[in-house]
Formats: sequence, C-alpha cells, structure tokens
Amino acid sequence: MSLRAAFIIPGDLGLPTGGYGYDRQVLKHAAAAGLELIHCPIPGGYPCPDPAALAGTAQAIAALPAGCPLLIDGLAYGAMPAAMIRAFDRPVVELCHHPLAVEPGLEAATAARLHASERTAMALARAVIVTGQDTARMVARDFAVAADKITVALPGTERARRARGSDSATPRIIAVGSVIPRKAYDVLVKAMASLTDLDWTLRIIGATAHAPDTVAEVETLIQALQLQNRIHLTGPMTAAQLDAAYDGADLFVMSSLYEGYGMVIAEAMARGLPIVATTGGAAADTLPPQAGLKVPPGENQPLAKAIRDMLTSPSLRSFFSDEAWRAGQALPSWEDTARTIARVIERTAR
Repeated sequence: MSLRAAFIIPGDLGLPTGGYGYDRQVLKHAAAAGLELIHCPIPGGYPCPDPAALAGTAQAIAALPAGCPLLIDGLAYGAMPAAMIRAFDRPVVELCHHPLAVEPGLEAATAARLHASERTAMALARAVIVTGQDTARMVARDFAVAADKITVALPGTERARRARGSDSATPRIIAVGSVIPRKAYDVLVKAMASLTDLDWTLRIIGATAHAPDTVAEVETLIQALQLQNRIHLTGPMTAAQLDAAYDGADLFVMSSLYEGYGMVIAEAMARGLPIVATTGGAAADTLPPQAGLKVPPGENQPLAKAIRDMLTSPSLRSFFSDEAWRAGQALPSWEDTARTIARVIERTAR
C-alpha cells in the first residue's frame, strides 16, 4: 500500500513559473515513487494572505482525511500564522523553493516580517525539503533549522534532444524565466546595449503577468537603448514552443540575482547549450565550471564581457556546448525527485 499525503499549493498550479513547474512534476511522478499525493489547492494571495485566504486555507486542510501528512509549498507555509499550523494537528513538511524573505525588491519591513514568520513556521515543521544545496545552507544558517531536518530534493530534468542551433550568421540568444525583479532582466538589457557592434538577437521567454511594473520598466529600457529590433519579450510559451526555442538557440543566458536551484540552467545543459549565468544563490552550484561562464549577479559589465567572449568565439561556444551536454546527461530525473520527497514524508509520518 502506498503512503498517502496531501500537497498544499496556493493559487494557480498552472502558472508558468519554476516553483509551480516543480510542484506539477512532483504530483505527476509521486505515484511511481509509492506516494499517493493529493493535490489540495488553497487560495492565492500568498505570501501576503488576507483573512479570507487564511480562512479558506484552514477550511481546505480541515477537509482532508484525518491524520494525512501535509507537504506544504513554502510560498504559503512560510507566511502561515503559527497558531494555524499548530491547529493542523498532523505531520507537516515544508517544500521551500527559496525563503520568502530573500525575494529581491521587498521592502525591509516586509522582508523582516516574512523572515520571522518563516523561521517560526520551519520550527513547527517536522522536516524541510529544499531544492538546492545553497538553500539548505541558508535554511540552516539563517532560519536555525537543524541539519537532520533538511533534505535536498533537486529538481528533475527531462531528457531532451541536443540543440541544433540557429545555423545563422546572427547568433540567437535566449533567456528563460518570469519577468520579475529577481531575474534582473534590466541588468541583461544594459549588458546587451554594450554589444551592439556584434550581430545577435535575444529572446526573453517567460511570464509577464506577475510583475507588470517590472515588465514596463524592462520594455521602457529596451526602447530607450534602441534595442527593440534585437531584444524581444515573448511572454510564456507552451512546452513545444519552448523546446523549439531551446533547439534553435546558440547561447543561453541567465542574469538572476538569486536562484534556489536554477531549473532553466539544467534545461539548457540537458540540450547542450553553452551558458552564461550569474552565481546568485544555488546557480553557482547548478552550473559546473566546464559547462559555461559564470559572472557575479547584478553587474552588467562582467555579464557583457562573458557574452562577448561567447559571441566572438565559436570554438569557445562549441567547447562549452560539449561540456554542458555531458553534464546534462547526469542530472537527476523527476522520478528521483519524487522518490526523495516520498522518503521524507514516510519518515515524518511514522
């Protein structure tokens, strides 16, 4: 008989973000890992829920089978009041993609409130699952979680065909991820503005609905720097469209200030794309040194230099492409991820 647990996820599970993508894959592969995982949707609005969202959350969890262990997405769990968590009266495991307080752009008071809330919530959880080694270190160091309560469940990576590239004299660059402050696309646009002596195009592929002000700022910057014929915000893509975009790309770039893992880096490696990425958070661990060039986050000049080096040297791109492909074949699968999570839930449910 498989173990049964409920996966508590706030808002729209279908949203095209890395966190929701991780959750979807865990739900999809749980059964093969011997885990009957019930999707329990709760209201959106997290990490700043209003009273109605909190009431809806309590009602949804109260309706679950008695004693059913809870796996709660950190987007919600870190913002839940301690009294609510205690009232669940059942084993709780947090799935922390990255701590809420580290999201760039938060006001200091909001970040402090979220840090205190998530620290208390983590203390009430029987286990904390994180998606990368950097997050594990942060949770232990900054949230006082004992090492034996923390488990790393790296995101899985689907096996993919090796990218064929554009076969064009104008290299095609892609960046993948929602247009939000943490992705630092303004830094990327400024970096590209210093490379107009070279031929290239850049597509930024990702959701544009989460942070409209950021989208407007990036679009305004593109116009101000007269890059509208070179840089395009495509919005989200279907899986087939995204696969085609990877297949036709010559270079992958990630400019994030922070990543809990860097799922898009893994996707690019799985396709053998040469990569330029920042070292924000776990991204430094996700990208092996032989698979791409690494630069500090938030600085457009080092980013521009690394991209220039790639664009002006086909042999360099070829080297990193071969090494990224090799590293990509050793990445964990989603079945591996689900098995890791199942083991944690089984252990905490005893």
